[in-house]
Amino acid sequence: MPEVKVEELKVEEVKVEEVKVEKEKLLGDYSKEPQRWPLFVVNAEQPFNAETPPQELVKEFFTPTEKFYVRSHGPAPDLNAGQFCFHIGGLVDPPKAMTMQDLQALAPKVTVDAVLMCAGNRRNELKAVKPVKGVGWELGAIGNGSWGGVPLREVLRHCKVDLDSPHLHVEFVGVEDCEEKTKYGSSIPMCKAADPKGDVLLAWEMNGKPLTRDHGYPLRVVVPGYIGARSVKWLKHINILDRESVYFFQSRDYKLFIPSVGWDTVEELWDLAPALAELAVQSAICEPLANQVIPTGTAATVKGYALSNGHRITRVDVSLDDGANWQVAEILHQDSREKKGFESRYWSWSLWQLRVDKFPSPCTVVCRAWDIASNTQPENAKNIWNLRGVMNNAWHRVKVSA
Repeated sequence: MPEVKVEELKVEEVKVEEVKVEKEKLLGDYSKEPQRWPLFVVNAEQPFNAETPPQELVKEFFTPTEKFYVRSHGPAPDLNAGQFCFHIGGLVDPPKAMTMQDLQALAPKVTVDAVLMCAGNRRNELKAVKPVKGVGWELGAIGNGSWGGVPLREVLRHCKVDLDSPHLHVEFVGVEDCEEKTKYGSSIPMCKAADPKGDVLLAWEMNGKPLTRDHGYPLRVVVPGYIGARSVKWLKHINILDRESVYFFQSRDYKLFIPSVGWDTVEELWDLAPALAELAVQSAICEPLANQVIPTGTAATVKGYALSNGHRITRVDVSLDDGANWQVAEILHQDSREKKGFESRYWSWSLWQLRVDKFPSPCTVVCRAWDIASNTQPENAKNIWNLRGVMNNAWHRVKVSA
């Protein structure tokens, strides 16, 4: 056996380390990721994308922070709040920089209760119709939180931004180094950003405690009623623009196309399609689980969530025979905004249940929700299939075995 010199081994070690460094440059450094809840359903390790198991979603009105779904596009930034500042620029004269202390002193802290949901939630049901691109979410890319911070409107007013301009947009850019080789940037129209009833928040708290790294520490945007992609984490820049953001995640990612559009025909349509914004009315069954065994004739309870884009959920229908017949579920937990005069600001979800004395197993359980504006869900996922697999709000179906 030929002799291997120590110097040769050291050279090989250096080469391996160089490959490791180059790989980190390409893929990001994931060596300092935070610890996460071990019961997450992990859909991707790097970047980390994980959802909450369905049965955990309906245990509490506010999703515990450690169980709240995580949507990442790169390594989780590790920032120091004491040294952190963010910048307000674009059509702002002069541009401003603010520390966390500046922000917290600007206006009294307010709390906004709101659900966040990834636009790709329930994507796998569309994937079952025909292949799509994106993280393979089931129904757990959603969570309901209580967010604490300062209204974005107050920050814009402080910077003397024209809050009444119908043509302006507010862009948010985070610190995150994304796998798409860009920072994470997105925008919302001024009519949402400046609306006192829009409740857009620059938040540093989640469920009464400082944000965690996975959820945007030390500062994030929370845009109630909009897809989660607009609630940018690890906020670094706010830019006032006379157009939408041109970042990838606004201009080329979260958009909705008709079923006939494929990847071979979409290129010329990207700029014509509006960026996704408001959530659609939605509901899903969290219990029983898919393919769960419930002996025929035994008692069981169907549980789930429902939401709309700020509208109150007025009814959830449940069918035990794939939509042939329906029963009205009991709404257990819901915002009480009507007591505060906020009739159209139901940003949280509604949790519901239907008790069944004798379950007709085997069967297909179906749910659909209605909101105060009589919006409801389409019956079939096939009719709303789209190449990005977003905004699936078809009737949710769960097959139960005997």
